[in-house]
Amino acid sequence: MAGEKSLNELLKWSIENSTEADPSTPASNAPRTALNAEALAAIMGAPSDAELMQASIEHITSTDPEITLESKLTAFDNLEQLVESLDNANLLSKLGLWTPLLELLGHEEDQMRLMAAWCVGTAVQNNAPSQERLVALGGVEKLVRMALGDRLPMEKRAGGGEETTEQSVAAADQGETKEVRRKAVYALSSAVRNYQPALDVAAKELRKRGEEVQEGIDATDMNAVDGMINGLKQKALNA
Repeated sequence: MAGEKSLNELLKWSIENSTEADPSTPASNAPRTALNAEALAAIMGAPSDAELMQASIEHITSTDPEITLESKLTAFDNLEQLVESLDNANLLSKLGLWTPLLELLGHEEDQMRLMAAWCVGTAVQNNAPSQERLVALGGVEKLVRMALGDRLPMEKRAGGGEETTEQSVAAADQGETKEVRRKAVYALSSAVRNYQPALDVAAKELRKRGEEVQEGIDATDMNAVDGMINGLKQKALNA
């Protein structure tokens, strides 16, 4: 449907501009059609959102020493903006990008972990298919751990390397930063609202870690969900 709309806009734009080029045709004062991004992409052969998302993840996880942290954070920012669209967020699953995104929650750089949590939170907001993927891949448990101050170990170093035991222990001893914890709470909040399976997993994990969580919270009861999430927010702020 979106592609059809772009083609229609492209055709309309072409007709309007072809008519103006004909000297025998009176000039029209009617407003001309403005091409949207998709129509321009059709003309210029620009990359699709799916290609941009794949390129972003490849850039973020690259081991090329010439790619700076700042450059990776810019790519992360672009990815976060792309997944604001529900269609693009659902592409994360189709493109196999959920796994590398969740692995980045354990990155050695705190800014990278923050951006990973931000992207997760944006992708799952009001999006049941993405919430389902997060649950299936164990992402809710990871977010709970981060929200409570645990540093996740780097499961897989970008490019295939793995973190050593010493590095993993050192990361765990450091604990998570306040800023990353707050972003993890945001992601967890997005994950559990209006999606009962995610809320049930989060509540179970929190109780397992000694947190007092009301029994039988309904994921559609925003006041009850707020009660659980606000407690985590306060812990992060006080850290």
